[in-house]
Amino acid sequence: MRERFTTEMKEALKAGDKRRLGTIRLIQAALKDKDIEARGAGREKATEDEILVLLQKMIKQRQESIAIYEQAGRNELAQQEREEAEVIASFLPQQMDESETRAAIEAAIAETGAASMKDMGKVVGSLRARYAGRMDFAKASAIVKDLLPKG
Repeated sequence: MRERFTTEMKEALKAGDKRRLGTIRLIQAALKDKDIEARGAGREKATEDEILVLLQKMIKQRQESIAIYEQAGRNELAQQEREEAEVIASFLPQQMDESETRAAIEAAIAETGAASMKDMGKVVGSLRARYAGRMDFAKASAIVKDLLPKG
C-alpha cells in the first residue's frame, strides 16, 4: 500500500492533478505520524490494518467538515473536502454492502457467543480485527445493537 501511495503521488505530479497530489501528501504525512507512533510501541512501522483505519478516520474527518461547511454556506470548501475524501477512499478496498455487513455481524455474534448488549465490545472488536478498511463501523455498530438482545 505504501508503494501505491508513492506511485499515485508521482502520477498526480506528472498529470498536474493538484488536489490528488495534495491529498496523497496529507495521507503520507499522517502515515509518518502513525509510523512514529508504532516505533514508540516497539514496532518498525504501522501495519496494513492500521493504515486502513487511518484512511477511514481521514474520510470521516472530511465528512464532518463537509457538513460544517455546508451549514455555513461554504460550498467551495465542502466540495474541496468531498474531492479529498474521494481520493482517500480510492485507496481503500471494496467496501462491504449492507447484506455482507449484516452476515459478518451475525457470524461474529455467533463466534463470540454474544448474548446481550454487554457483549457488544467483543463483537465490534472481532469485526475490527477481521474487516478493517472494508466495513463502516458506525453503521455496523447500529446493526449490532439491533441484533443483540437488550439487557
